[in-house]
Amino acid sequence: MSWLVTGGAGYIGAHVVRSLRSDGFDVVVLDDLSTGSADRVPDGVPLVVGSVLDRVLLDTVLKNHAVNGVVHIAGKKRVDESVARPLYYYEENVEGLRTLLAAVVDAGVQRFVFSSSAAVYGTPDTDLVDEGSACLPVNPYGESKLAGEWLIRATAAAHGIAYVSLRYFNVAGAGAPELADPGVFNLVPMVFERLRAGAAPLIFGDDYPTPDGTCVRDYIHVQDVADAHTAAAGRLLADPDAGLTLNVGRGEGTSVRAMIELILAEVGSEDVAAVVRPRRPGDPARVVASAERIGRELGFKARYGVQDMVASAWRARAAVAHPVT
Repeated sequence: MSWLVTGGAGYIGAHVVRSLRSDGFDVVVLDDLSTGSADRVPDGVPLVVGSVLDRVLLDTVLKNHAVNGVVHIAGKKRVDESVARPLYYYEENVEGLRTLLAAVVDAGVQRFVFSSSAAVYGTPDTDLVDEGSACLPVNPYGESKLAGEWLIRATAAAHGIAYVSLRYFNVAGAGAPELADPGVFNLVPMVFERLRAGAAPLIFGDDYPTPDGTCVRDYIHVQDVADAHTAAAGRLLADPDAGLTLNVGRGEGTSVRAMIELILAEVGSEDVAAVVRPRRPGDPARVVASAERIGRELGFKARYGVQDMVASAWRARAAVAHPVT
């Protein structure tokens, strides 16, 4: 019996695969390698190259690998791209999930962990965002994740599937050098990329109602995100009636300026001054998770702080990418 991890060759997915394996789970990976890399999949873990939109392939994988649980991470996650290509995002993130769930139901799989996102909340006007906060996504990416949660909840109720949907916040860091974030769409790698190009980091707006005027976010180490997925899988093995939606965060906010200063100090570029640009539309002043429910339900608590995230991301980038000069 094994667990299928879709998107298991990607940045977050590869960390989840290693976390599951370290906890004794047998794993098979399905990934179309559009943003993932086969090199991220550990030796001994079967890798099936393909899409969750391919129903025939899904049926074959679920049967041949005796899958008894799914961790669904595969999907598109760039906010700007989702605005430009909404139909593509709904196809990949919603139709892909619908196709996967149909295969899961027909195969009799009864455990499902879903990688959702704090993007479902949109621009919340509250100090701490809990799972009961209003979900008002402001872009097609967030909408697709919320639609996915609805689809899983309804399917679970109709077919007796236990599930956990994990809404994680701003992911950063690396659990190992070879698992570095290859993209430049999150703050930490974006700052690295700007420095590598000889440019100053950018801050979009410094006039928010926050202590230093810049946006405040809840940053979570990718290893903590991975371990939360493993804890969720363990809960589903023990509780066939589970139906949970949980935040994955630290419950602590860090401003964009403070995070950039940590990065500059880590790479020895303290003399570089960030450049302030106008606000970006839709950026809320503060988005920080309430992490109480996941603690109660899964016994999970994030282990790593923002310094760990920055230091691990820098070590990984220095090991596998061009060094910052």
